[in-house]
Amino acid sequence: MPPRNAAPPARTLLAWYDRHRRHLPWRAAPGVTADPYAVWLSEIMLQQTTVAAVKPYFETFLRRWPTVDSLAAAASADVMAAWAGLGYYARARNLHACAKAVTETHGGVFPDTEEGLRALPGIGPYTAAAVAAIAFDRKATVVDGNVERVMARIFAVTEPLPKSKPRLHELAASLTPARRAGDYAQAVMDLGATICTPKSPACALCPWMEVCAARRQGIAADLPKKAAKIATPVRHGVAFWMVRDDGAVLLRRRPPRGLLGGMMEIPSTPWRATPWTTTEAAPASPTPGKLRWRLLPGGISHTFTHFRLELQIMVADLPPRRAAALAGDDLSWVDMAKIGDAGLPSVMAKVARHALAHGV
Repeated sequence: MPPRNAAPPARTLLAWYDRHRRHLPWRAAPGVTADPYAVWLSEIMLQQTTVAAVKPYFETFLRRWPTVDSLAAAASADVMAAWAGLGYYARARNLHACAKAVTETHGGVFPDTEEGLRALPGIGPYTAAAVAAIAFDRKATVVDGNVERVMARIFAVTEPLPKSKPRLHELAASLTPARRAGDYAQAVMDLGATICTPKSPACALCPWMEVCAARRQGIAADLPKKAAKIATPVRHGVAFWMVRDDGAVLLRRRPPRGLLGGMMEIPSTPWRATPWTTTEAAPASPTPGKLRWRLLPGGISHTFTHFRLELQIMVADLPPRRAAALAGDDLSWVDMAKIGDAGLPSVMAKVARHALAHGV
């Protein structure tokens, strides 16, 4: 048995990884050189999103845009529509901007250093380290939630997150090997995802079991500790389900910047801290003048990163003249039967489903 203060050897984890690595669509097979484009694309998609949710999006993007050059040449609206439902839409805008920068400034070749990668749009410290290590085998320290959990347990770090993040990164860096840095980074993430899980870690199967301080102290399942959560604020709004006489529904493109920037939406009031009455909401609809609005029963709830949104849905049928007046670069009419293909973000897809479920 190793001494109680022994650091876990990278070679032990790499040997485990060679036998038990996860097979993921963006991960190169053993002995195959990783594709920087695939690594970068997957890392952007995986930010705050599960592997299961990302897989179909990654495969769709790679079929549609198999190279960084083809993604750079795509229309922004097409990229945003393909991203719809994956959430955190600023990632999609940055993804497209980064593809253009790689194509226009670097000849379609990704920089192979953390410093070079961080100079690109939408690439921060984590993503730069991940691409440098996994795609180019640079000695870079990759720390995501899985890695933080493994480090907290291996070294019995009891200081709560997020204050412990610098310490956990320092510990992770101390273990990163000079050789096979990319495999090592993926190995620690796999260990956290499959063995050192948030609840009921399978310590008996862990290759680092003997050197895990938290296991020896019997506190592995309690780590990492997290600071008490702050109550999530709630915002309120009203969505306008406006139907033309031929059954088409009015959609609007949001401004390019800000939350859901550049995405299609069912038009709505601003989102605020207090609920709206139907009387005060109606003037905020895209069409001036009076319409015969009716409020649907119930509503939808959607949680963003920093707040929860509660939306009611008001419905109106537009006479032909009024519908014809609603035209512009940001407004479009979509066949109700094809609204699922409109590239709506998740919150707006919920609004559409709620309206359709009530037969409007």
